[in-house]
Amino acid sequence: MNKLVSAAWLLDHLGDPDLIILDASMADANEYENQIILGAQKFEIKSVFSDQTSQFPNTFPTAAQFEEAARALGIQNDSRVVVYDNKGVYSSARVWWMLKTAGHESVAVLDGGLPDWVQNDYSTATNYAEPTEQGNIEIQLKASNIKLFEEVEANSKAPDFLVVDARSKGRFEGTAPEPRAQLQSGCIPHSVNLPFTEVLEGVKFKKPQELVQLFKQVNPENKELVFSCGSGITACIILFARELVEEKGLLVYDGSWTEWAEKKGLTN
Repeated sequence: MNKLVSAAWLLDHLGDPDLIILDASMADANEYENQIILGAQKFEIKSVFSDQTSQFPNTFPTAAQFEEAARALGIQNDSRVVVYDNKGVYSSARVWWMLKTAGHESVAVLDGGLPDWVQNDYSTATNYAEPTEQGNIEIQLKASNIKLFEEVEANSKAPDFLVVDARSKGRFEGTAPEPRAQLQSGCIPHSVNLPFTEVLEGVKFKKPQELVQLFKQVNPENKELVFSCGSGITACIILFARELVEEKGLLVYDGSWTEWAEKKGLTN
């Protein structure tokens, strides 16, 4: 199974005994209300797979919390997992990164997500599936994938790696407001901007040759990349895009701009 699969591939593999389908949708998409890919279970990023003790949104949970929640979804050590969302490619990339960081290697994103599935007139359900058995997944957390504020702050003073920010150009340059009204917009010193929309063509990823050129433009010195955004979600879209053309590490600043702005006092 490739890291990016098509709707046609998933259709052909529906019912495979080792396949787990996860709906990672975070936002309402009214045109897809009550439409769920057959056999999919709900992956709740915010309420189940985030550290509820953190002051920042979407913080990666503890290994124990992740393992318990993943087992409740029936995920086995040998499961093949396909993740999708209702925007095409949005929060599914975050879940891909989370599972990889948790040590589960056999995981893929559905290119085009639910919109492409529906456009192909493939069947949908109105209710989520229930796991047929308890999972046995054992988390082997790759903590080094999760960059901390202290590391990013040190890098902002003496650059070693390159922070690539997936937010819009306006938010990055401080000319457009943040969705969190209490925060000022702006950017981490020495970071560069690659809005996540730039790696997509409609609801799917751009062709590999186009992605190669994008990453050459933002990283001409071929530095190690750390991906950031507003709260750790869209950072994973551009990380995944880079992984499609060059597998060079899964580093995300998990707190992203929300944590940076709060801790640096960039508040309104």
